[in-house]
Amino acid sequence: MLALLVTILVASLMVSRLVSNQSKENGKHVMRALKENARQGFWNGSLPPIGYRVVAAEQRGAKVKKKLEIDPLHANTIRLMYRLALEGEGSSGQMGVKAIVKYLNGKGIFTRDGGRWGIGQVHRVLTRRTYIGEHQFNKRGKSKELKPEAEVITVPVPPLIDRETFEAVQKLLQARNPKTELPARVVIGPTLLTGICYCGNCGGAMTIRTGKGGRYRYYACSIKARQGETGCKGRAIPMDKLDNMVVRHIEERLLDPDRLEKLLGSVLGRREDQAERRREHIASLQRQATESEQRLKRLYDAIEAGVADLDDPALKERIAGLKVIRDQARADADRAQALLESPGHSAITPTMIQGFARRARERIRGTEGGYRRDHLRSLAQRVEVADDAIRIMGSKTELLRTLIAGQVRRLACPEAV
Repeated sequence: MLALLVTILVASLMVSRLVSNQSKENGKHVMRALKENARQGFWNGSLPPIGYRVVAAEQRGAKVKKKLEIDPLHANTIRLMYRLALEGEGSSGQMGVKAIVKYLNGKGIFTRDGGRWGIGQVHRVLTRRTYIGEHQFNKRGKSKELKPEAEVITVPVPPLIDRETFEAVQKLLQARNPKTELPARVVIGPTLLTGICYCGNCGGAMTIRTGKGGRYRYYACSIKARQGETGCKGRAIPMDKLDNMVVRHIEERLLDPDRLEKLLGSVLGRREDQAERRREHIASLQRQATESEQRLKRLYDAIEAGVADLDDPALKERIAGLKVIRDQARADADRAQALLESPGHSAITPTMIQGFARRARERIRGTEGGYRRDHLRSLAQRVEVADDAIRIMGSKTELLRTLIAGQVRRLACPEAV
């Protein structure tokens, strides 16, 4: 009897192992097929990111291959998040993730399923490369760990956000990340370049170091300070010397009115293209709202004529769905129209550029540390100090936004300028 039980147990273990191995093999075959489907640019059936919807792309035998297209009902919500991150609303300035969450929920702009936004959801939207046309498939495993880059497949999708805007938002998020930003005493101090100054050798932040009992101050590589030359050979440069070099370069090379016009020309052209696309999108949303309204009217006429039964659950569901589409399309059209009518590049003139250049020179040469620093950082967002060169980097889009914001403040409060 005991021998029989042992035999049954061994057989059960063998069957269990065979089933487990077969399951693993099946899983490998399924993943192989999903990867190949993604390489060909098709969607693998999961819930798409908000702002997109799944549509049939082509028929292959009994299977229908699907792709993503932009969902006009929610695309403007995504674009709004990026705009709030970079520009804010009104006089609020750039918004962090928490502020964006509060704004969206306060305005009644809800998620796809009608719920309220959370910090994690908004952060995922602002960091997801899908929105610049690069959806990453097979990025994480079952336990949410990141997979090796070689296993990640980039699926091309229609972009919702331009790359320059996306990269600018990533820099802002990184700057606000408590795991990467500098201690508060350094960031908010009167020094001009802390927070945007980096070592050109290792990429680490350069922080203030002192010598001779505090009489001399230097920008020095923080990686070398913490890890020694094994981390980075690093370098140090006197604070006043680097500050003056950066300010002088910006004055001479950037804040020349003729050069500003050339720099901003391409951005202004893109803004005009974006405005034209936005006008087309508004017209599309308005048509969608009108079509939904007409369908609702036909349904109501059918009910009044006794052709349709108002108590029919399917009819009720259809009416509710049409109302949602109509109301969302109208709301999206109104938001897009408000963005289109907001102060923009149409107000920019040579006189405005000359005034901006003059005021910017005065402010970055001012004596108030924090005020001076804030103005300089609207012109340059990163300074890299290498052994043989100092590189000053900034965004044309940020420059244009600063110029426009200054013009808006002048119009609203002339005496403040």
